[in-house]
Amino acid sequence: MIYDNVTKAVFVKRPNRFIAEVDINGHRETVHVKNTGRCKELLIPGCEVWLTAPGTPGRKTKYDLIAVRKDTGMLFNIDSQAPNKVVKEWLLSQDYDMVVPEYTYGDSRIDFYMERRAEKYLMEVKGCTLERDGIGFFPDAPTERGVKHIRELIKAREDGYHSILAFVIQMDGVSEVRANVNTHPEFGEALEEAKNAGVEIWFFKCHVEPDSLTAVLRRL
Repeated sequence: MIYDNVTKAVFVKRPNRFIAEVDINGHRETVHVKNTGRCKELLIPGCEVWLTAPGTPGRKTKYDLIAVRKDTGMLFNIDSQAPNKVVKEWLLSQDYDMVVPEYTYGDSRIDFYMERRAEKYLMEVKGCTLERDGIGFFPDAPTERGVKHIRELIKAREDGYHSILAFVIQMDGVSEVRANVNTHPEFGEALEEAKNAGVEIWFFKCHVEPDSLTAVLRRL
């Protein structure tokens, strides 16, 4: 997945979860943050960030903030739309007979429905931007929606689907994601229930550049 019109900047502050203020060559600019998570260990005043200018007419902000370099030197993609885009690219390169995004199942909208001959698949995608000591953690903020999606995947497995929970790791050098039980214990409980019920856990390891995100699959 490649971005156009990428610009480097310095992060100044984040007044709310939707916007940030950055410095571009001495000019203060308000930009859209494409991630409503906390990202508090990443978006630290003075850190390097990268922006893209989509050029969409009528926007309030010219730029989207898409990547940040942590104080450890590690580069993170924090675009919350990127995981689904990069997974869709991967799915379309596989031998599925059908790939349908945003599929309604039960009371939820699941990210992908796939078919391969007589087999049916449901996949929910989660982007991971939280790293500690080389391990990815999800979520970085409580997510009742995430727990609901896991419950739907468990039900789908009981109904005969291949159920998949896929974590896209939006940083280099990390190969697994664990439940962030300190932040949301219920998510950890639901994840364990899913594993025991036969839900497949997939990790998409990524290579991050300021203008791209490339993923390869690793199954648990």
